[in-house]
Amino acid sequence: MLVLLPPSEGKASSGRGAPLKPESLSLPGLAAARAAVLAELVDLCSGDEEKAREVLGLSEGLRGEVAKNAALRTAGARPAGEIYTGVLYDALGLASLDAAAKKRAARSLLVFSGLWGAVRVTDRIPSYRCSMGVKLPGLGALGVHWRKPMAEVLPEAAGTGLVLDLRSAAYAAAWKPRGEVAARTATVRVLHAPTRKVVSHFNKATKGRIVRSLLTAGIAPGGPGELVEALRELGYEVEVAAPAKAGQAWALDVLVAEVH
Repeated sequence: MLVLLPPSEGKASSGRGAPLKPESLSLPGLAAARAAVLAELVDLCSGDEEKAREVLGLSEGLRGEVAKNAALRTAGARPAGEIYTGVLYDALGLASLDAAAKKRAARSLLVFSGLWGAVRVTDRIPSYRCSMGVKLPGLGALGVHWRKPMAEVLPEAAGTGLVLDLRSAAYAAAWKPRGEVAARTATVRVLHAPTRKVVSHFNKATKGRIVRSLLTAGIAPGGPGELVEALRELGYEVEVAAPAKAGQAWALDVLVAEVH
């Protein structure tokens, strides 16, 4: 099973660990694309602060993120699972998983990133600010920048089992599963059962709980059908739409009665 996650806007501080070692990151096929983004981001944030803020879409209150990006090569690095915070990651609770579940998380979770492309939760990275929606002056839109290297690397990373795609739209644009990979891919929406409306904040929390449930139970579905069965056994109310034609992902709706 491969679980595709969005990053979080908010991130923990880098701390005092050893600095980034780009060659140590998972998915080495993304190395050249990572180096290009890192070089331009550091250069941008080492120059005109106002221009950097504009490019990165940062408010006055986030001015300090520019200096953080300028120091990415020397800043301390921590496991990505500790860097990413926010609603989904709070609900996932990686730090509180037992040892077996942590090993499953290390194997199966892949976090997408405007800067790194995609990383495992065990990859050591510094804290940064660069969303997939950013357009860097030299590279252009990052969603477009990542498409070719992702298309070359991700099909192999997807293995032969389920691909559970929990990414937001901006990060999903960087890689779209195709062919037989798409046939074993499932996307998830979280709907408020009484209204059938998407609940944004609780969408993230429920997705985090779903991943935690699967990791804790040691369940690795082989495909979307097995995922539906597993989620129902774990107590989730799930509606499913099989793809209308080959090469499309399955669409799952998880219904929540209470918005919490």
